[in-house]
Amino acid sequence: MKLLASFEQFKQSALSFGNATEHSSGQGGRRARLAILLSGRGSNMLALVEATKTGVLKDLAEVVVVFSNKPDAPGLAFAAEQGCPVASLPSQGRKREAFDAEAAVLLQQYQPDLVVLAGYMRILSPAFIQPFAGRILNIHPADTHQHQGLHAYEWAFENKLPETKITVHLVDEGLDTGPILAQQTVDLRGADTLEEVERRGLAVEHEIYARTLAELITSTQNVMSSAAETSRLKE
Repeated sequence: MKLLASFEQFKQSALSFGNATEHSSGQGGRRARLAILLSGRGSNMLALVEATKTGVLKDLAEVVVVFSNKPDAPGLAFAAEQGCPVASLPSQGRKREAFDAEAAVLLQQYQPDLVVLAGYMRILSPAFIQPFAGRILNIHPADTHQHQGLHAYEWAFENKLPETKITVHLVDEGLDTGPILAQQTVDLRGADTLEEVERRGLAVEHEIYARTLAELITSTQNVMSSAAETSRLKE
């Protein structure tokens, strides 16, 4: 995995959820609280949940809610099977700003430190972004400088690309325009079907998302620990 964000970007993200940084691995502090949002099957959600239990996010993060705009999304049932709290709010027929404002209020009840989009098939409005500004992450199955929006694997397959990139980025008010935190290349040579392109891509998605979150949280800890030590020395 190639981390592209400067440490300053990590630092800014860290400071934006300041109280979350009181967690520490094995030192009595609390873990970062993750709200995971999905609209479908939730394969990235399951990978992240597993990472909090036995992987790179163990002792760093916990999933406090899995939320969907589709009450019948398979990912909600899978999350419940893993012991995660779940919540939903139907978006069909709702105006975007009104739905997003209500969804933001619902999620704030869980006090998330980071909002993690994992196949959440909605373009977020300012009504949602502003309450969580600097704390929303998304994973996109392409280089966001080359392809934004839906059908990224189809784009790579139809254009017979020899490789594509998985991108983890912070979410701003544009469409896949937020600062890039990490990217990893997917080798597509010999991938003769769309299903094979997706299989290879998802394998990378499941690895890079958890590692990027771990890096962000660890960087946050370091920033806030340094700030606390500086403050203590000034007293």
